[in-house]
Amino acid sequence: MFGIGEEAVKLALRYGEMAEVYIEREKTLEVEIQRDLIDFGKIESMTGIGIRILKEGRMGFAYTSDPDGVDVAVRMAAQNLQLADPDENFGFSEPSTYPSVKGIHDRSFDDLEVEDSVEMAGRMIDRVLEEGCKPTSGGFTASRIETFIINSEGVEASSSSTGFSAHISVTAGENGMKTTAYESDSSCKLDINPEWVAGRACRIARDSMGGRSIESGRIPAFLDYHAAAGLLGTFAGAFSADNVQRGRSVLADRIGSQVTGEGLSVYDDGTLEGGLGSAPFDGEGTPSQRTALVEDGILRGYLHNIYTASKGRADSTGNGLRGYMEVPTVSTTNFILEFDSTVPLDDFRGIFVTDVLGAHTANPISGDFSVEANNAFMVDSGEFTPVKKAMLSGNIFELMMKVSSTDLERRQVGGFVTAPLMVEDVHVTG
Repeated sequence: MFGIGEEAVKLALRYGEMAEVYIEREKTLEVEIQRDLIDFGKIESMTGIGIRILKEGRMGFAYTSDPDGVDVAVRMAAQNLQLADPDENFGFSEPSTYPSVKGIHDRSFDDLEVEDSVEMAGRMIDRVLEEGCKPTSGGFTASRIETFIINSEGVEASSSSTGFSAHISVTAGENGMKTTAYESDSSCKLDINPEWVAGRACRIARDSMGGRSIESGRIPAFLDYHAAAGLLGTFAGAFSADNVQRGRSVLADRIGSQVTGEGLSVYDDGTLEGGLGSAPFDGEGTPSQRTALVEDGILRGYLHNIYTASKGRADSTGNGLRGYMEVPTVSTTNFILEFDSTVPLDDFRGIFVTDVLGAHTANPISGDFSVEANNAFMVDSGEFTPVKKAMLSGNIFELMMKVSSTDLERRQVGGFVTAPLMVEDVHVTG
């Protein structure tokens, strides 16, 4: 791949002053479940190449999924260059020393066959049926992604990571009633337990039977892993320097101010061992790092790529993420919440929310949200009573001022690493 990249850079320099080639090579094994059957299993391999050319402040970009079509992509990038507006903040990374990131590549992927993925999916189906539930959909996916970055400034970097995920949706029925539930797990290693995924989904579905209506009002809320991750997406976006510079973040001009409750620190860590978003470098070739965003409730910084760093007279934090079909944008890697103390789950009384639906509809600027509480329970004196239907509404930034952590272990769901969260009060509509 380095050979292809070096030749592409040389070709691109005929049209510009600087050039960069980003290459992704991915192999994926995927199995899909429909009802209690394996719907299909497949293996796919893909190579994609993204090319950027810089000249007189103008950036041209193009991509191709054909390694033999690099010359065409270079010419397309050169044509797009002519249409772009100049911006002095465009730039490419320079040679750096990259951190050694542990736990992001599992060599067992090399020996994995589609039959192994079918077996993993089959184990989930079997466990669901053993639990007396019915699977509706699900799947197992294993992938390996190799990334190469070559640019005219002397950067030649490569990394490889693997990812494995299992998910299942189930129904439970009794006396004419039916409930549904979902569970998933992801890891950089092949250490996923399909029986745990299926068993937990069934447990949640069964426990949700016989839901009761609740009165509307403001009450404490327990946000389990999926629910917490769903709502944290809006919160995390506010730390993007791009959003800050565009006036799309309530955290703009608030460095040094309190933005969360005391005792909460927030980090973005692209070097986290075994992190789903970890890598030695970002999509621009900038070294990954652990960035302090909030310390003991005080805002300390934002996330940058090369462009926003130049614009804001700062350093890139290694958060220029991308795929080969797009230019780098500011994004989180592993978004981590750390609390200096925890609250025992036994002390909780309020609404326990397993997951939320509609988190994507939250206002990304104001932080206002209204979501459906999925598989929710009222908790009192350790007793869990299923809730028939409930909506949660509020403002994520206000919630983060009065949030605490449970004494349960931290877990990564998507890009978020946290224990379940407790909120002092949230508006619940029954």
